[in-house]
Amino acid sequence: MPVLLLRLAGPMQSWGTQSRFTDRDTGREPSKSGVVGLLAAALGVPRTDEGTIARLAALRMGVRVDREGQVRTDFHTAGGGRVPGLKRYGVAKADGSSLKDNTVVSYRHYLCDAEFLVGMEGNDRAWLDQLDAALANPVWPLYLGRKSFPPSLPVRVGVSDLSLLDALRSVPWRSRHDDDKPDPQRGLRVVIETTDPTFEARYDQPVSFHILDRSYRLRYVRTEWFRADEVPIEPVPKKVKPCTSPD
Repeated sequence: MPVLLLRLAGPMQSWGTQSRFTDRDTGREPSKSGVVGLLAAALGVPRTDEGTIARLAALRMGVRVDREGQVRTDFHTAGGGRVPGLKRYGVAKADGSSLKDNTVVSYRHYLCDAEFLVGMEGNDRAWLDQLDAALANPVWPLYLGRKSFPPSLPVRVGVSDLSLLDALRSVPWRSRHDDDKPDPQRGLRVVIETTDPTFEARYDQPVSFHILDRSYRLRYVRTEWFRADEVPIEPVPKKVKPCTSPD
């Protein structure tokens, strides 16, 4: 079946799946809910369009981890402050009320300097081509888990007619300098969605993104490894010599 390919690279990414409140986690690779949300943003699909969300969520997902990145943590506070000349303000709650005179403290985890190749496999080539075109000209801005984390490279890679694993194997690994290569001992970690419940369970299969009724269900993934010599390496672009004016 054809596979839509995306490259998710940026200084910071966050793919939380287990928390919504004061301790915001991140997974070590993109969550399915996060990638589906990114595709929905590219299409301009509202949160209430559960039919399109379900169609996106039905795609089978695979992730090749090109750079693992490092987990970092930010300390956040919200509300409870005072501005001279203004009344003290509180923190707005979902129901419209306010927690007056209280400060909400949160810890937000994110991945630093990570890079991923994501494949979304489906049986409708025209649908994947439509998604690919939307990534080239998105309706809404694309971001890597949080609105403050934009991608540093184009997300769009294209659509492949190979199988999911072969498509992830076929795209060149992006090197940054002449000596930059995948670890020859470990290779590249690959996380593939499966229907086998004996593998790792993840609670990130989106059902609804409605702001007052977000819901998810379980899916299962297995981890594999590509040998370093199985994946082609993209050559480092040659440096362009600066223009010099003749004497």
